[in-house]
Amino acid sequence: MAANTNRYSTYTTASTGSDSRNGEKEKKELWSSMLDSVASAKRLPEKNILLLGGSVDSQREFFESLSRNELRRNTDRQGSRKPPIANSFALGYTYYDVLDADQEDTLARISLYTLTDPSPAFASLIQPLITPQSIPNTLIVILLDWSQPWKWMRQLREWILLLRTVFQKLNRECSATMEEVMTVWRERGRGGGLNLDGTSAVPTTSADADVSLPVGPGEWEDALGMPLCVVCQNAEKMDHLEKTQGWKEEEFDVVLQFLRTILLRHGASLIYTTPSLPSQLPTLVHSSLGIHSLLKKQPLKHNVIDRDKILVPPNWDSWGKIRVLREGFDVEAVSSGWTADLSIPWPRQPQRVANGDDEQQGETNDTETGDEEHELDEDEYEEPTEPDGSSVALYEASVQDPTMDALHIAGSSSHSTKLEVQTTETQQFLEKQLKLLDVYKQKNEEPTGHLARIKSARKTTSDSLTAEDDHLKQQAEAKVLEHIGPVQFNMGGIQVDADDMLQRLKERQAFGTSPEPLSPEDETVEETPQMDTENLQAFFTGLMNRSRQS
Repeated sequence: MAANTNRYSTYTTASTGSDSRNGEKEKKELWSSMLDSVASAKRLPEKNILLLGGSVDSQREFFESLSRNELRRNTDRQGSRKPPIANSFALGYTYYDVLDADQEDTLARISLYTLTDPSPAFASLIQPLITPQSIPNTLIVILLDWSQPWKWMRQLREWILLLRTVFQKLNRECSATMEEVMTVWRERGRGGGLNLDGTSAVPTTSADADVSLPVGPGEWEDALGMPLCVVCQNAEKMDHLEKTQGWKEEEFDVVLQFLRTILLRHGASLIYTTPSLPSQLPTLVHSSLGIHSLLKKQPLKHNVIDRDKILVPPNWDSWGKIRVLREGFDVEAVSSGWTADLSIPWPRQPQRVANGDDEQQGETNDTETGDEEHELDEDEYEEPTEPDGSSVALYEASVQDPTMDALHIAGSSSHSTKLEVQTTETQQFLEKQLKLLDVYKQKNEEPTGHLARIKSARKTTSDSLTAEDDHLKQQAEAKVLEHIGPVQFNMGGIQVDADDMLQRLKERQAFGTSPEPLSPEDETVEETPQMDTENLQAFFTGLMNRSRQS
């Protein structure tokens, strides 16, 4: 019995040790899950922007207009410096944090990757940025500038062809992710889904809540795989085009119609910005990346009325709205022409001009010895022709570069893509100009000589007429005098000849009006003879005596 009382159960002891070990494992798992949840809560959502086009300065302006408020808030709150912008060479990079309306919570961190040149050599730099994890959180932005609006269609085509080249080399997982993203973007804002700004798209009736609107003609026909936004900067230069280049509302409407028609095929958004004026650019970009404020909603408002504040959100536009802007615009032709533009091989190689001397040059090169290759002149190549019905050709025909009109006319007969001018020697040029100046001088002198001849002829005629008139007057006077004879009259008992009196009066008047001599010393003054007073006195005395005697 005593042996039975000294027995101990080993089962209870073993079970107690295993339970303690299991409890420790559960505690460790609990703490690790809590730490992971806290870390994931503190981890910022990372968003990416692939910024294409523009210049180094225009990309900096875009970044500043997009992150102006956020950078100021971060600087005030943390006292830290602004993040640097490294976009001077090849693929650039910078970042900024998006804060909530209360300036306390950080909603997301946005990384900007910049590229200014659509060169095929940079395709390898873009490809590592496109991964299955980054595709849903990436927005493609293409910058255009109002300083050269006639180049927009060609620039858009170059960038889209570059992106297509990159996307075609991605693996299947990336392609499947792109298809899913585009499916979500097609349905956004249609029916009862969510709009781009996070607000709900209210259906017309409750029955239409689960039914999405169908895609219209020309919409989402060339989806890239990621959302696209086109930003036209420096809209204030529209006034400069209107004042200096003679642009009117028709030109601005045509540019907008082309852009909307082409971007409609990619499901892209469009916005015009001015550096000195606030715009909806931050709201559009952040909403496209899925960043929404939890405290203050910022709805997007489309605007196609103000020409310098255009905003066309994705899934809002249609062919009917584009036609309303201005009549006569062929939407179908432009849309189909863009398909032809995107079907051309890229990068495009210059075409060799067919020349009759090429065969002779080839034969002479075959006979030459050595490894030297025949180098063709630059004027033997030309820019490749555009496909039939190209939207780029239609756009450039409607929106022409004013500085190139004269150059196109001058070089219409040349096959070269460069402006070539054959200069002459300086002396030959001056000799030609001297001849032209002599011709102009003769033309200018001919009218003055002709007028001088006319004036001299008129003067000779007038002088001859005056002389003839004087001669006729003298003949008439002589005839009158012969007819009536001399005119005499009695003045105080003295018979006076009228003609003699008139002649004397004329002589006296002429003598009185004659100018005084300037140099009296030179002129000889005739002395008046002294009168004989004695003889006169004797004469008058004799007369008086005779009268008394009689």
